[in-house]
Amino acid sequence: PEDNDPLLVDPDLKELITPRTRSVMVDNDQIVEHLRPIAATLSVDWGKSEYMAPTLARRLRDFEFAQKKRRREFGISGKWGLLSLYDFLAAVREDVDWAENAAWRRANCLPYQRWIDFVESKRRGSNRPIFTYVVVFVCTVTLVLSIGMNGWEFEPMSQNPSFGPSAETLMVMGAKESNLIVNEYELWRLFIPMFLHGGVIHYILNVFALCYIGRAVEYSHGTTFAAILFMIPAVGSILFSALFLPQSISVGASGGIFGLIGACIADIVRNRRLLFSDFINKGGSKFHHQTVVLIVTLDIVLNLLIGLTPFTDNFMHLGGFILGLFCASTMLNVINLFGDHDHGMALCIQKSWISRYFGLIFSLLCMTAATIMLFRGDGVTSPCEFCGVISCVSFPPWNSYESRWWYCDDCASVHAMGKID
Repeated sequence: PEDNDPLLVDPDLKELITPRTRSVMVDNDQIVEHLRPIAATLSVDWGKSEYMAPTLARRLRDFEFAQKKRRREFGISGKWGLLSLYDFLAAVREDVDWAENAAWRRANCLPYQRWIDFVESKRRGSNRPIFTYVVVFVCTVTLVLSIGMNGWEFEPMSQNPSFGPSAETLMVMGAKESNLIVNEYELWRLFIPMFLHGGVIHYILNVFALCYIGRAVEYSHGTTFAAILFMIPAVGSILFSALFLPQSISVGASGGIFGLIGACIADIVRNRRLLFSDFINKGGSKFHHQTVVLIVTLDIVLNLLIGLTPFTDNFMHLGGFILGLFCASTMLNVINLFGDHDHGMALCIQKSWISRYFGLIFSLLCMTAATIMLFRGDGVTSPCEFCGVISCVSFPPWNSYESRWWYCDDCASVHAMGKID
Protein backbone atom coordinates (compact mmCIF):
# COMPACT_ATOMS: atom_id res chain seq x y z
CA PRO A 1 0.00 0.00 0.00
CA GLU A 2 1.00 3.60 -0.56
CA ASP A 3 2.17 5.69 2.38
CA ASN A 4 -0.87 7.99 2.09
CA ASP A 5 -3.36 5.11 2.24
CA PRO A 6 -6.22 6.34 4.49
CA LEU A 7 -6.29 2.96 6.23
CA LEU A 8 -2.81 3.68 7.57
CA VAL A 9 -3.26 7.27 8.71
CA ASP A 10 -6.87 7.46 9.95
CA PRO A 11 -6.62 7.91 13.74
CA ASP A 12 -10.22 6.76 14.27
CA LEU A 13 -9.33 3.21 13.19
CA LYS A 14 -6.30 2.48 15.40
CA GLU A 15 -6.63 -0.44 17.79
CA LEU A 16 -4.23 -3.04 19.19
CA ILE A 17 -4.66 -6.67 18.11
CA THR A 18 -3.21 -9.97 19.24
CA PRO A 19 0.09 -11.34 17.84
CA ARG A 20 -1.78 -14.36 16.48
CA THR A 21 -3.94 -12.09 14.35
CA ARG A 22 -0.85 -10.46 12.90
CA SER A 23 0.59 -13.84 11.98
CA VAL A 24 -2.48 -15.26 10.26
CA MET A 25 -3.68 -12.21 8.36
CA VAL A 26 -1.11 -10.36 6.25
CA ASP A 27 2.48 -9.33 6.70
CA ASN A 28 1.91 -5.60 7.12
CA ASP A 29 1.09 -4.98 10.80
CA GLN A 30 -0.21 -1.49 10.10
CA ILE A 31 -2.90 -2.77 7.72
CA VAL A 32 -4.05 -5.34 10.27
CA GLU A 33 -4.12 -2.74 13.01
CA HIS A 34 -6.55 -0.59 11.03
CA LEU A 35 -8.68 -3.29 9.41
CA ARG A 36 -9.61 -4.95 12.70
CA PRO A 37 -11.69 -2.03 14.08
CA ILE A 38 -13.33 -1.59 10.67
CA ALA A 39 -14.46 -5.21 10.75
CA ALA A 40 -15.64 -4.82 14.35
CA THR A 41 -17.66 -1.78 13.32
CA LEU A 42 -19.37 -3.54 10.43
CA SER A 43 -19.89 -6.98 11.96
CA VAL A 44 -19.82 -8.26 15.52
CA ASP A 45 -18.72 -11.75 14.41
CA TRP A 46 -15.79 -10.50 12.34
CA GLY A 47 -14.73 -8.11 15.06
CA LYS A 48 -14.45 -10.94 17.58
CA SER A 49 -12.74 -13.38 15.24
CA GLU A 50 -9.05 -14.14 15.77
CA TYR A 51 -8.59 -14.59 12.02
CA MET A 52 -9.25 -12.04 9.32
CA ALA A 53 -9.22 -13.57 5.84
CA PRO A 54 -7.35 -11.70 3.10
CA THR A 55 -10.55 -11.62 1.03
CA LEU A 56 -12.28 -9.70 3.83
CA ALA A 57 -9.38 -7.27 4.04
CA ARG A 58 -9.64 -6.63 0.31
CA ARG A 59 -13.40 -6.06 0.50
CA LEU A 60 -12.94 -3.49 3.24
CA ARG A 61 -10.37 -1.68 1.11
CA ASP A 62 -12.70 -1.84 -1.93
CA PHE A 63 -15.53 -0.37 0.13
CA GLU A 64 -13.42 2.51 1.37
CA PHE A 65 -12.21 3.12 -2.18
CA ALA A 66 -15.87 3.44 -3.27
CA GLN A 67 -16.55 5.83 -0.39
CA LYS A 68 -13.58 7.98 -1.41
CA LYS A 69 -14.78 8.05 -5.02
CA ARG A 70 -18.28 9.07 -3.90
CA ARG A 71 -16.99 11.89 -1.72
CA ARG A 72 -14.79 13.09 -4.58
CA GLU A 73 -17.62 12.85 -7.14
CA PHE A 74 -20.60 14.12 -5.11
CA GLY A 75 -19.05 15.71 -2.01
CA ILE A 76 -19.95 14.93 1.60
CA SER A 77 -23.71 14.48 1.83
CA GLY A 78 -25.69 15.92 4.71
CA LYS A 79 -27.47 13.58 7.10
CA TRP A 80 -29.77 15.92 9.01
CA GLY A 81 -33.24 14.73 8.12
CA LEU A 82 -35.03 11.42 7.69
CA LEU A 83 -35.02 11.44 3.89
CA SER A 84 -31.44 12.73 3.68
CA LEU A 85 -30.31 10.10 6.16
CA TYR A 86 -31.98 7.33 4.17
CA ASP A 87 -30.50 8.67 0.95
CA PHE A 88 -27.11 8.43 2.67
CA LEU A 89 -27.87 4.84 3.70
CA ALA A 90 -28.81 4.01 0.10
CA ALA A 91 -25.44 5.40 -1.02
CA VAL A 92 -23.62 3.23 1.55
CA ARG A 93 -25.53 0.17 0.30
CA GLU A 94 -24.55 1.04 -3.26
CA ASP A 95 -20.86 1.21 -2.31
CA VAL A 96 -21.16 -2.14 -0.53
CA ASP A 97 -22.65 -3.59 -3.72
CA TRP A 98 -19.69 -2.24 -5.69
CA ALA A 99 -17.25 -3.88 -3.26
CA GLU A 100 -19.15 -7.16 -3.64
CA ASN A 101 -19.10 -6.80 -7.42
CA ALA A 102 -15.34 -6.16 -7.30
CA ALA A 103 -14.84 -9.30 -5.17
CA TRP A 104 -16.85 -11.38 -7.65
CA ARG A 105 -14.87 -10.03 -10.60
CA ARG A 106 -11.62 -10.68 -8.79
CA ALA A 107 -12.64 -14.27 -8.07
CA ASN A 108 -13.57 -14.82 -11.72
CA CYS A 109 -10.46 -13.11 -13.14
CA LEU A 110 -12.50 -10.34 -14.75
CA PRO A 111 -11.51 -6.67 -15.03
CA TYR A 112 -12.97 -4.26 -12.50
CA GLN A 113 -15.94 -2.10 -13.44
CA ARG A 114 -15.35 1.61 -12.92
CA TRP A 115 -17.16 2.86 -9.84
CA ILE A 116 -19.00 5.64 -11.69
CA ASP A 117 -20.10 3.18 -14.40
CA PHE A 118 -21.41 0.82 -11.72
CA VAL A 119 -23.40 3.62 -10.05
CA GLU A 120 -24.90 4.70 -13.36
CA SER A 121 -25.80 1.10 -14.24
CA LYS A 122 -27.74 0.81 -10.96
CA ARG A 123 -29.98 3.61 -12.18
CA ARG A 124 -30.68 2.15 -15.60
CA GLY A 125 -32.71 -0.75 -16.94
CA SER A 126 -34.39 -2.94 -14.34
CA ASN A 127 -33.00 -0.80 -11.51
CA ARG A 128 -35.07 2.20 -12.50
CA PRO A 129 -37.89 3.07 -10.05
CA ILE A 130 -40.60 1.71 -12.34
CA PHE A 131 -43.23 1.26 -9.62
CA THR A 132 -42.76 4.82 -8.36
CA TYR A 133 -43.21 6.21 -11.87
CA VAL A 134 -46.33 4.09 -12.43
CA VAL A 135 -47.94 5.33 -9.18
CA VAL A 136 -47.12 8.96 -10.07
CA PHE A 137 -48.60 8.46 -13.56
CA VAL A 138 -51.83 6.95 -12.20
CA CYS A 139 -52.15 9.74 -9.60
CA THR A 140 -51.67 12.33 -12.34
CA VAL A 141 -54.33 10.76 -14.57
CA THR A 142 -56.87 10.53 -11.73
CA LEU A 143 -56.25 14.16 -10.74
CA VAL A 144 -56.90 15.35 -14.31
CA LEU A 145 -60.02 13.15 -14.53
CA SER A 146 -61.37 14.47 -11.22
CA ILE A 147 -60.94 18.08 -12.32
CA GLY A 148 -62.55 17.23 -15.68
CA MET A 149 -65.52 15.62 -13.94
CA ASN A 150 -65.80 18.80 -11.87
CA GLY A 151 -66.36 20.86 -15.03
CA TRP A 152 -62.67 21.85 -15.40
CA GLU A 153 -62.89 24.25 -12.49
CA PHE A 154 -61.74 24.34 -8.89
CA GLU A 155 -64.01 24.59 -5.89
CA PRO A 156 -63.88 27.80 -3.82
CA MET A 157 -61.05 28.01 -1.28
CA SER A 158 -63.58 27.93 1.54
CA GLN A 159 -64.69 24.46 0.41
CA ASN A 160 -61.43 22.99 -0.91
CA PRO A 161 -58.25 24.89 0.03
CA SER A 162 -56.16 22.43 -2.02
CA PHE A 163 -57.40 23.77 -5.41
CA GLY A 164 -59.36 20.69 -6.38
CA PRO A 165 -62.79 19.23 -7.13
CA SER A 166 -65.80 19.00 -4.86
CA ALA A 167 -66.38 16.28 -2.30
CA GLU A 168 -69.21 14.96 -4.48
CA THR A 169 -66.82 14.51 -7.41
CA LEU A 170 -64.31 12.69 -5.23
CA MET A 171 -67.12 10.43 -4.01
CA VAL A 172 -67.99 9.53 -7.61
CA MET A 173 -64.30 8.89 -8.32
CA GLY A 174 -64.10 6.37 -5.45
CA ALA A 175 -63.17 8.19 -2.24
CA LYS A 176 -63.27 6.28 1.03
CA GLU A 177 -66.77 6.31 2.51
CA SER A 178 -67.42 3.67 5.17
CA ASN A 179 -71.17 3.49 4.75
CA LEU A 180 -70.89 2.63 1.05
CA ILE A 181 -68.09 0.13 1.72
CA VAL A 182 -69.98 -1.75 4.44
CA ASN A 183 -73.60 -1.50 3.36
CA GLU A 184 -73.29 -1.24 -0.44
CA TYR A 185 -70.21 -3.49 -0.70
CA GLU A 186 -68.31 -0.98 -2.81
CA LEU A 187 -65.00 -2.64 -2.00
CA TRP A 188 -63.04 -0.71 -4.60
CA ARG A 189 -63.20 2.23 -2.19
CA LEU A 190 -60.54 0.42 -0.13
CA PHE A 191 -58.07 0.65 -3.04
CA ILE A 192 -58.96 3.62 -5.28
CA PRO A 193 -58.39 6.39 -2.65
CA MET A 194 -54.62 5.82 -2.65
CA PHE A 195 -54.53 7.20 -6.22
CA LEU A 196 -56.92 10.12 -5.66
CA HIS A 197 -56.02 13.55 -4.31
CA GLY A 198 -58.05 16.41 -2.90
CA GLY A 199 -56.47 18.94 -5.21
CA VAL A 200 -53.37 20.29 -6.89
CA ILE A 201 -51.58 21.22 -3.65
CA HIS A 202 -52.32 17.82 -2.09
CA TYR A 203 -51.08 16.15 -5.28
CA ILE A 204 -47.83 18.14 -5.48
CA LEU A 205 -46.90 17.48 -1.84
CA ASN A 206 -47.57 13.75 -2.09
CA VAL A 207 -45.92 13.27 -5.47
CA PHE A 208 -42.82 15.16 -4.33
CA ALA A 209 -42.50 12.93 -1.24
CA LEU A 210 -43.23 9.79 -3.27
CA CYS A 211 -40.64 10.61 -5.94
CA TYR A 212 -37.97 11.35 -3.35
CA ILE A 213 -38.41 8.48 -0.95
CA GLY A 214 -40.05 5.95 -3.30
CA ARG A 215 -37.13 6.11 -5.71
CA ALA A 216 -34.61 5.66 -2.87
CA VAL A 217 -36.42 2.56 -1.56
CA GLU A 218 -36.81 1.10 -5.05
CA TYR A 219 -33.15 1.75 -5.94
CA SER A 220 -32.08 0.00 -2.74
CA HIS A 221 -34.49 -2.95 -2.57
CA GLY A 222 -36.07 -3.38 -5.99
CA THR A 223 -39.53 -2.93 -7.48
CA THR A 224 -41.19 -5.87 -5.70
CA PHE A 225 -40.25 -4.77 -2.18
CA ALA A 226 -41.09 -1.13 -2.96
CA ALA A 227 -44.54 -2.17 -4.22
CA ILE A 228 -45.19 -4.24 -1.09
CA LEU A 229 -44.00 -1.47 1.23
CA PHE A 230 -46.35 1.00 -0.50
CA MET A 231 -49.45 -1.07 -1.28
CA ILE A 232 -49.85 -2.94 2.03
CA PRO A 233 -49.64 0.23 4.20
CA ALA A 234 -51.82 2.15 1.71
CA VAL A 235 -54.67 -0.39 1.78
CA GLY A 236 -54.24 -1.06 5.51
CA SER A 237 -54.37 2.64 6.38
CA ILE A 238 -57.61 3.03 4.38
CA LEU A 239 -59.05 0.09 6.33
CA PHE A 240 -58.10 1.67 9.67
CA SER A 241 -59.53 5.02 8.57
CA ALA A 242 -62.78 3.39 7.42
CA LEU A 243 -63.06 1.59 10.76
CA PHE A 244 -62.22 4.41 13.17
CA LEU A 245 -63.28 7.48 11.12
CA PRO A 246 -66.40 6.28 9.31
CA GLN A 247 -67.86 9.80 9.07
CA SER A 248 -64.96 11.27 7.08
CA ILE A 249 -64.28 11.11 3.34
CA SER A 250 -60.61 10.42 2.65
CA VAL A 251 -58.35 10.34 -0.41
CA GLY A 252 -54.60 10.43 -1.01
CA ALA A 253 -51.44 8.36 -1.23
CA SER A 254 -50.37 9.41 2.27
CA GLY A 255 -50.85 5.92 3.73
CA GLY A 256 -48.46 4.36 1.22
CA ILE A 257 -45.98 7.23 1.54
CA PHE A 258 -45.93 6.93 5.33
CA GLY A 259 -45.49 3.19 4.83
CA LEU A 260 -42.32 3.93 2.88
CA ILE A 261 -41.23 6.32 5.64
CA GLY A 262 -41.78 3.58 8.22
CA ALA A 263 -39.74 1.21 6.05
CA CYS A 264 -36.93 3.76 5.92
CA ILE A 265 -36.93 4.01 9.72
CA ALA A 266 -36.76 0.22 10.02
CA ASP A 267 -33.93 0.07 7.48
CA ILE A 268 -31.99 2.78 9.34
CA VAL A 269 -32.46 1.04 12.71
CA ARG A 270 -31.34 -2.32 11.33
CA ASN A 271 -28.21 -0.76 9.83
CA ARG A 272 -27.52 1.71 12.65
CA ARG A 273 -24.20 0.05 13.59
CA LEU A 274 -22.81 0.71 10.13
CA LEU A 275 -24.63 3.98 9.42
CA PHE A 276 -23.54 5.72 12.64
CA SER A 277 -20.03 4.30 12.76
CA ASP A 278 -16.95 6.54 12.88
CA PHE A 279 -15.65 4.65 9.84
CA ILE A 280 -18.58 5.89 7.74
CA ASN A 281 -18.88 9.34 9.33
CA LYS A 282 -15.32 10.59 9.00
CA GLY A 283 -14.76 14.01 10.44
CA GLY A 284 -18.09 14.13 12.30
CA SER A 285 -18.45 15.61 15.76
CA LYS A 286 -18.75 13.33 18.79
CA PHE A 287 -22.42 14.38 19.15
CA HIS A 288 -23.26 13.83 15.47
CA HIS A 289 -25.18 10.57 15.97
CA GLN A 290 -27.34 11.97 18.79
CA THR A 291 -28.11 15.05 16.68
CA VAL A 292 -29.20 12.92 13.70
CA VAL A 293 -31.50 10.79 15.89
CA LEU A 294 -33.02 13.93 17.44
CA ILE A 295 -33.70 15.53 14.05
CA VAL A 296 -35.22 12.32 12.65
CA THR A 297 -37.48 12.04 15.72
CA LEU A 298 -38.61 15.67 15.35
CA ASP A 299 -39.24 15.04 11.64
CA ILE A 300 -41.63 12.17 12.43
CA VAL A 301 -43.37 14.04 15.27
CA LEU A 302 -43.89 17.09 13.02
CA ASN A 303 -45.55 14.98 10.31
CA LEU A 304 -47.88 13.40 12.88
CA LEU A 305 -48.75 16.82 14.35
CA ILE A 306 -49.69 18.05 10.87
CA GLY A 307 -52.10 15.11 10.78
CA LEU A 308 -53.99 16.66 13.72
CA THR A 309 -55.17 19.56 11.55
CA PRO A 310 -58.49 19.55 9.63
CA PHE A 311 -58.77 17.98 6.16
CA THR A 312 -56.05 15.43 6.94
CA ASP A 313 -56.44 11.82 8.04
CA ASN A 314 -53.98 10.85 10.74
CA PHE A 315 -55.23 7.26 10.73
CA MET A 316 -53.85 7.01 7.20
CA HIS A 317 -50.56 8.57 8.29
CA LEU A 318 -50.14 6.62 11.51
CA GLY A 319 -51.59 3.36 10.16
CA GLY A 320 -49.40 3.46 7.06
CA PHE A 321 -46.30 4.28 9.13
CA ILE A 322 -46.84 1.40 11.57
CA LEU A 323 -47.58 -1.14 8.82
CA GLY A 324 -44.53 -0.04 6.81
CA LEU A 325 -42.39 -0.31 9.95
CA PHE A 326 -43.69 -3.82 10.67
CA CYS A 327 -43.21 -5.06 7.10
CA ALA A 328 -39.68 -3.71 6.72
CA SER A 329 -38.48 -4.66 10.22
CA THR A 330 -37.92 -8.26 9.14
CA MET A 331 -38.22 -8.17 5.35
CA LEU A 332 -35.24 -5.94 4.52
CA ASN A 333 -31.75 -7.39 4.86
CA VAL A 334 -28.95 -5.80 6.83
CA ILE A 335 -26.17 -4.37 4.66
CA ASN A 336 -23.57 -7.12 4.31
CA LEU A 337 -19.98 -6.52 3.30
CA PHE A 338 -18.84 -10.07 3.92
CA GLY A 339 -20.56 -12.28 1.36
CA ASP A 340 -22.11 -15.18 3.29
CA HIS A 341 -21.47 -13.56 6.65
CA ASP A 342 -23.92 -11.13 8.21
CA HIS A 343 -25.20 -9.84 11.48
CA GLY A 344 -26.87 -12.42 13.70
CA MET A 345 -30.41 -11.20 13.09
CA ALA A 346 -30.03 -11.09 9.30
CA LEU A 347 -28.47 -14.56 9.28
CA CYS A 348 -31.52 -15.96 11.09
CA ILE A 349 -33.84 -14.15 8.70
CA GLN A 350 -32.12 -15.66 5.68
CA LYS A 351 -32.44 -19.17 7.16
CA SER A 352 -36.18 -18.98 7.82
CA TRP A 353 -38.76 -17.83 5.28
CA ILE A 354 -41.37 -17.33 8.02
CA SER A 355 -39.13 -15.19 10.19
CA ARG A 356 -38.06 -13.06 7.24
CA TYR A 357 -41.66 -12.29 6.28
CA PHE A 358 -43.02 -12.26 9.83
CA GLY A 359 -43.57 -8.49 9.73
CA LEU A 360 -45.51 -8.77 6.49
CA ILE A 361 -47.59 -11.69 7.81
CA PHE A 362 -48.34 -9.80 11.05
CA SER A 363 -49.42 -6.73 9.06
CA LEU A 364 -51.77 -8.83 6.91
CA LEU A 365 -53.28 -10.36 10.07
CA CYS A 366 -53.89 -6.88 11.49
CA MET A 367 -55.57 -5.85 8.24
CA THR A 368 -57.72 -8.99 8.32
CA ALA A 369 -58.83 -8.21 11.88
CA ALA A 370 -59.65 -4.62 10.88
CA THR A 371 -61.68 -5.89 7.88
CA ILE A 372 -63.72 -8.22 10.11
CA MET A 373 -64.43 -5.43 12.61
CA LEU A 374 -65.38 -3.04 9.79
CA PHE A 375 -67.96 -5.35 8.21
CA ARG A 376 -69.38 -6.36 11.58
CA GLY A 377 -70.18 -2.70 12.19
CA ASP A 378 -72.82 -0.50 10.59
CA GLY A 379 -70.43 1.66 8.57
CA VAL A 380 -71.58 4.77 10.44
CA THR A 381 -70.35 4.57 14.02
CA SER A 382 -66.79 4.03 15.21
CA PRO A 383 -65.90 1.27 17.69
CA CYS A 384 -63.76 3.88 19.46
CA GLU A 385 -65.78 6.94 20.41
CA PHE A 386 -62.79 9.14 21.24
CA CYS A 387 -60.43 7.99 18.46
CA GLY A 388 -61.27 11.08 16.44
CA VAL A 389 -58.76 13.09 18.50
CA ILE A 390 -55.98 11.02 16.89
CA SER A 391 -56.85 12.55 13.53
CA CYS A 392 -57.96 16.08 14.43
CA VAL A 393 -57.71 18.35 17.48
CA SER A 394 -59.20 21.83 17.69
CA PHE A 395 -56.31 24.18 18.46
CA PRO A 396 -55.34 25.66 20.81
CA PRO A 397 -57.38 23.48 23.19
CA TRP A 398 -56.98 25.91 26.12
CA ASN A 399 -58.86 28.70 24.30
CA SER A 400 -62.61 28.99 24.25
CA TYR A 401 -64.31 27.13 21.41
CA GLU A 402 -65.15 30.36 19.53
CA SER A 403 -61.56 31.70 19.63
CA ARG A 404 -59.66 28.61 18.46
CA TRP A 405 -57.56 28.73 15.29
CA TRP A 406 -59.35 25.79 13.66
CA TYR A 407 -62.17 23.40 14.46
CA CYS A 408 -62.74 19.73 13.85
CA ASP A 409 -65.89 18.08 12.58
CA ASP A 410 -67.45 16.82 15.81
CA CYS A 411 -70.94 16.15 14.45
CA ALA A 412 -70.71 12.49 15.44
CA SER A 413 -70.21 13.44 19.10
CA VAL A 414 -73.01 16.06 19.28
CA HIS A 415 -76.29 14.97 20.87
CA ALA A 416 -79.58 16.80 21.25
CA MET A 417 -83.00 16.20 22.73
CA GLY A 418 -86.24 17.62 21.38
CA LYS A 419 -89.13 18.57 23.66
CA ILE A 420 -92.66 19.50 22.67
CA ASP A 421 -94.31 22.06 24.91
